[in-house]
Amino acid sequence: MITITKKKIILHYDSANISSGILYSGEDVKPFTPEKAKEIVMSLQQPAVFCNMAGDWPALCWNVKYLSAVLDGKTIQFRLGLKTVDLVPQFETRCSYVEATLEEFLAWSCGQPSCLSGPFSCYDYSKYWAYADYKYIARIFEDKPEIFQDIRWSDFGFFGRSGKESTLWIGSEGANTPCHLDSYGCNLVLQIEGRKRWHLFPPGDTSFLYPTRIPYEESSIFSKVNVANPDLKRFPKFRNSTAHVITLNPGEVLLVPRHWWHYVESIDPITVSINSWIELDADHEARVEEAVTRTLVCAIKSAENPSDGDLWLNPTEVEPTSHEINLQYLNKAISAYFKCRKTSVSEQAHSSSTGAEQRAGASCKRRKREVGCEQEGCRLLTPEFDFSTSEAEELQKIPFGPHLVRVLPQSQEMGSVGAVAVGSDGGDLHENEGEHIGKLHHKRKQLVMSNDCETPAHQMDSDSSAHTSQTALSTNDLLDCLVNPHVISLVARLLLERTGV
Repeated sequence: MITITKKKIILHYDSANISSGILYSGEDVKPFTPEKAKEIVMSLQQPAVFCNMAGDWPALCWNVKYLSAVLDGKTIQFRLGLKTVDLVPQFETRCSYVEATLEEFLAWSCGQPSCLSGPFSCYDYSKYWAYADYKYIARIFEDKPEIFQDIRWSDFGFFGRSGKESTLWIGSEGANTPCHLDSYGCNLVLQIEGRKRWHLFPPGDTSFLYPTRIPYEESSIFSKVNVANPDLKRFPKFRNSTAHVITLNPGEVLLVPRHWWHYVESIDPITVSINSWIELDADHEARVEEAVTRTLVCAIKSAENPSDGDLWLNPTEVEPTSHEINLQYLNKAISAYFKCRKTSVSEQAHSSSTGAEQRAGASCKRRKREVGCEQEGCRLLTPEFDFSTSEAEELQKIPFGPHLVRVLPQSQEMGSVGAVAVGSDGGDLHENEGEHIGKLHHKRKQLVMSNDCETPAHQMDSDSSAHTSQTALSTNDLLDCLVNPHVISLVARLLLERTGV
């Protein structure tokens, strides 16, 4: 418990709680030790919000006004999309782009006359949202490395991880990214200014979300469903999905577990958030699957007639890579997989011989499923987890409470998604914070801006089905089957078996 005097806080620790990693709140005292927080992050397979873990981080002062002063006129790229909601997701290939300073962004979002001649002059604030997403802090603050220490992921047990390994997101009301899942790692998201509403779907809902790799981006599997306004005639299985909804407030940290789908939207006039993708052992397996996907997508789409005008490559991918380069990447991914598995087996053998099973704990079980899976193979998207006890029993061990809040499924009365269109007031919907984990190893490239005022750069469906008859199959229809996550998982497993012989 805590005894409070005039200017002094005396902490009385409960030995049982200290041993479990839980600390009582007090001045500069976290509810979880770094070791306990990391254990939760690495073992919890459901989204949850950490409270009171980042209250003393200097990064909580990173509102747009502060960042504008720090960047001192430096321009960054903003993606612009329409606030109106139709049945087709606003993929990045359908957005417009401008280079602007944060000062110009602030003026535009506040409706100041000065923006009439600036980079946002063609975009009516009442009709458009703007998003500076996936901005690598190490890149935009490369001349101010001291600012990296404002972000303290060491409080979650990831020592040495700071702003240098983090990404910045700045958006206006309505800013979002289409529903997707990240192939690599898990994600920690700190909300700084404004609020974002997250709609998350478990890995087991993958087939209900109609996965697609068009537009193609390594590490991101998009949903063909516009979660904000689902077309249930075209995507009827989406009714079976289960959305877990949370509004993330400033100071809170959201854990997005591996392979959870998410759609995130800014619901306040200005939002700022920071995230960091946490690498996992399973990423070695996922990179094999991503290498197979890249090889197939690039080979088939590159063979199409360029005049078809299908913008199949996401702006984050500058150009299609050659077949030779893709095969090199595939072979390197397979080599890295076996190297990791060999290391993991050696570590497990050493751990067993020294009687360290208890110390290894959940992380060892995780490693066994994700790396040493010889009989079952290494599968990409599976809702089940090979724990020694049931998932319900595992959840009972998690210290949920006021400092760790579960993101619960949406009420059944509202349906799987709450099927309410997003209005320009941000009142009733979802969110998107982005997390493309290929960002861990593949830096986001700059995109050539569109100068076409008042018109998003491109207005087309990702699978172009609107331009074909119901019976005519397109190249993208073929790809949706060939690179379906379950198919790619099987292909990757066969390749690993062939290579391992």
